[in-house]
Amino acid sequence: MNAEPAQTPLRPIFNKDGAAAASTDRIPPHDIEAEMSLLGSMMLNRDAIGDILPIIHRNESSRFYRPDHRKIFEVLVDMYDRGDPVDLVTVRNELQRLGLLEEVGGVDYIVQLAESVPSHLHAEHYARLVCDKAMLRDLIVATAQMTDYAYSHHESAKEILDAAEHALFKVTDQRIAEQAEPVRAYIEEIFEQLSSREGHYYTGIQTGFLELDELLSGLQNGEMIVIAARPSMGKTALGLNMAENIATTYGKPVAFFSLEMSKQAIAQRLLCSRGKVDSHKLRRGMLKQNEIDSLHTVADELTKMPLFVDDSPGMSVLELRAKSRRLRVQHEIVCIIVDYLQLMHSPGKIESRQQEVAEISRGLKALARELHIPVVVMSQLNRNPEGRTDNRPRMSDLRESGAIEQDADVVLLLHREEYYKGESTPHELRGIAEVILAKQRNGPVGNVQLVFNQKFTRFDNLAIGAEATYVPGDEYESADDFSGAAPF
Repeated sequence: MNAEPAQTPLRPIFNKDGAAAASTDRIPPHDIEAEMSLLGSMMLNRDAIGDILPIIHRNESSRFYRPDHRKIFEVLVDMYDRGDPVDLVTVRNELQRLGLLEEVGGVDYIVQLAESVPSHLHAEHYARLVCDKAMLRDLIVATAQMTDYAYSHHESAKEILDAAEHALFKVTDQRIAEQAEPVRAYIEEIFEQLSSREGHYYTGIQTGFLELDELLSGLQNGEMIVIAARPSMGKTALGLNMAENIATTYGKPVAFFSLEMSKQAIAQRLLCSRGKVDSHKLRRGMLKQNEIDSLHTVADELTKMPLFVDDSPGMSVLELRAKSRRLRVQHEIVCIIVDYLQLMHSPGKIESRQQEVAEISRGLKALARELHIPVVVMSQLNRNPEGRTDNRPRMSDLRESGAIEQDADVVLLLHREEYYKGESTPHELRGIAEVILAKQRNGPVGNVQLVFNQKFTRFDNLAIGAEATYVPGDEYESADDFSGAAPF
């Protein structure tokens, strides 16, 4: 392989915008030969461009270390997108038309690139080598920024740690997240899923509540979903049932942050809810043998459940974000559930509780977008429903801040007529809970009815035979698969 031209910068490390992010006497990690081989493969066969775009997207030319290689990559991808033929002659003509030919080394260097590889078959391998070195450069930039933050003393230590973790997560997330792909890949995937679901297609995470999933198309990635209700209405139970369904019925890892109940209380509620055992009888030690047997059966199922519970009281947004990032990297959680927003706090000096809740709401929304997973947040309502004749909740009843209503992509209001009317509740409404979909940024609104069993603190689908049930499978072989965090 021919030696690289003497164009490599010695001191500055460049970020994605090309601006110097740090200064060092050491040359940043790079692999010029891999970059040349990748560009040569792309010129040998235009199909190689399509193969590497899922690895290095057209907007990620900064993955290349040398500026001239970035320009050549952008030109090759533009030609590919237009459907132009790609070979030595057409690339030369295109660079000449754009006035870039001499800037990238002239005809001789373009020929050198084309001759740097005998075949295009290893283009994806070269692309991964290029990305690997780019990740190391990003890591150097991130650590340099952390050092600057630490020396600045302008923010608190917790805020600096949060910023540092965010910078590191952006680097590590390149390893665990899927890369951008041409739009045709998404279109093909949509039709594959449509045909496989026989008309029932959900773009998000299914909650196990069928009518709700129909309205929402599942919990959408990057969205904040607020479940609001008056105290003792069942919002914790609903959130926990969602977590249970996602983790068991669909076998997907979920994080449940409980700021109100302990891990032991959560475990007890899961056992009783899933085993259909009266929790009051369990607390008093009055269970029959068949009920104990039922709990043992359910316990075996729950030990395989990828549900991670954190019961740290009074958690701040910064702490929750840090823990969520780790769970995302370590266990690839697909959903976060927080119970509940008003028990959280925001660090630093806050002028009012309303402003603090607004900051918490914005932080949770930012977390959903950063991790690209749904964040379900329980929230309390103020006392206004008690003053109405029908006691039905409204979005304006969200407690302490209108920012929650603004930040939320979805707002679900939980209402049970039986909670207010007791024995005078009409027969047809006894045991019925209404989930009011009051806001959906990208879809319809409406109402969904669920069955609420107060004895088991459990919500189920209303339709007969529609209840989401778990059939033990082999998705996870043992509880040791989730030894990184306690499942309860």
